[in-house]
Amino acid sequence: MRGDAGRGAAERGRGHRGAGGSPVSAAPSPKGAAVGRRIGIGLMYGLWKPRVLGAWKVPAKGPVILAVNHSHNIDGPMVMGTAPRPLHFLIKKEAYVGPLGPFLDGIGQVKVDRSGADRTAIGRALDVLDNGGALGIFPEGTRGEGDFASLRAGLAYFAVRSGAPVVPVAVLGSTESRGRLVKGLPALKSRVDVVFGSAFDAGDGTGRRTRTALDEATVRIQDRLTAHLADAKRLTGR
Repeated sequence: MRGDAGRGAAERGRGHRGAGGSPVSAAPSPKGAAVGRRIGIGLMYGLWKPRVLGAWKVPAKGPVILAVNHSHNIDGPMVMGTAPRPLHFLIKKEAYVGPLGPFLDGIGQVKVDRSGADRTAIGRALDVLDNGGALGIFPEGTRGEGDFASLRAGLAYFAVRSGAPVVPVAVLGSTESRGRLVKGLPALKSRVDVVFGSAFDAGDGTGRRTRTALDEATVRIQDRLTAHLADAKRLTGR
């Protein structure tokens, strides 16, 4: 996987090549992500009452990975609308349905096929980091309890491969109250807490990218994320 991802990163700016050498989409648009952030701000603050804590801990520039717990569909948009920087989220391809697909592409998000190693998505995500952007990841891989109990290896790979620091993010309250009109969403104007943690390096400082190094990085990341989630719950009273 490392070789495929490295080739994808090297091809940034002129488009990646898919199977058989056919061209596929180029690096995600920073301008699109900036537009997505403005939309997220309008929607999240218009529909709910986000309380944002620790946003100053997100590095103001340079590559960074925001690792977000995931228990509700609004968690991604909520972080996009409250983070201090435009974000490029890794989003499952199943979400790219109808007009939502072109919209997500337009705001610089990264479509991921979770059925296998998606070389195009890996390359595009590394492009974001290589270009000094902010990448958003749900390290649990799918929506669940949002407790960071089971992490996939993708976050460790991107962190070790790029050298980008990881910022843990806890979204709390998105599942506590259901709306009356749309029961799949939190109640309108309900409070949702978004707590950003301190940035940390996932690697061990040796630069190793072996399977063992990635496994060790995954354990290191999980310890930091679960500790941040516990701190966020204490801080917010959730």
